[in-house]
Amino acid sequence: MSDRQALAHQAMLASISARQTAMCDLHSPVCIYAICEAHRVKVRFNNIGSMEGLYDRTPEPRIHLSALRPLARRAYTCGHELGHHVFGHGSTIDELRDEGDAPSDNPKEFLAEAFSAFTLMPTLGLRHAFAARHWRPETASPRQMFTVACAFGVGYRTLITHLTYGIRELPRHLATPLLRSTPRAIQAEILGEIAPSGLVVADEHSNATTIDAEVGMGLILPAGVTVNSDVIAYERDVGGVPLFRANRPGIARAAHSGNQWATFVRVARPNYVGRAQYRHLEDVSND
Repeated sequence: MSDRQALAHQAMLASISARQTAMCDLHSPVCIYAICEAHRVKVRFNNIGSMEGLYDRTPEPRIHLSALRPLARRAYTCGHELGHHVFGHGSTIDELRDEGDAPSDNPKEFLAEAFSAFTLMPTLGLRHAFAARHWRPETASPRQMFTVACAFGVGYRTLITHLTYGIRELPRHLATPLLRSTPRAIQAEILGEIAPSGLVVADEHSNATTIDAEVGMGLILPAGVTVNSDVIAYERDVGGVPLFRANRPGIARAAHSGNQWATFVRVARPNYVGRAQYRHLEDVSND
């Protein structure tokens, strides 16, 4: 086993332990901010555009994330910073990087990166996500990859990179053409128009108990769902499924009366600054 394989294996085992500490199973999508709270690490969003994130190892450990980065990127960076905490690294500042970059050569950074990937995208969960939809990573289209990425709350390129380098279920020569597509182009293909505020797709196989969004974002949900709040508002049908718009900060429950599909949609203000656990509340005072 190479050094990098050994580090990846170590990160995978640590991700399992981290999920168990937070009383999460080993296959479902998770909220990384809830996992941080379970590890007694506070997470705060800051209006800083010059970094991805910062881990502050103090008697009360904190993670600081740039509120200016895309929603999925923030979640992945949070997992990375939690990795530094779990592995006992010192305080760390992580500079801006492109989503989907090849893994770092720095052992500590590689460990943190792999930890985040395995925590947010567990191998069993990814395999189930593709199998339930009768898809395979090696033959999946960009749109299908985008749907699975949304199911786990990660970026499109992040998912492809993990399938390629992390669990090695997508050969590099097949990843290359997928990476030529962009989330913006995929969202435009789905909607028939540009989605300037972003789009989240949740189909009938999505099993996340919560979905995070920001005001203005579009949300495609399974046909037949009903929503109990004006936090998200129905806009129109797209290809036979409803498109909702995140209307205001808050929490809405979306459920299907004919089956057991249900989720909570948590909407935050764009570029919200403050404690992560308060991001979907309208007006709060937080440290």
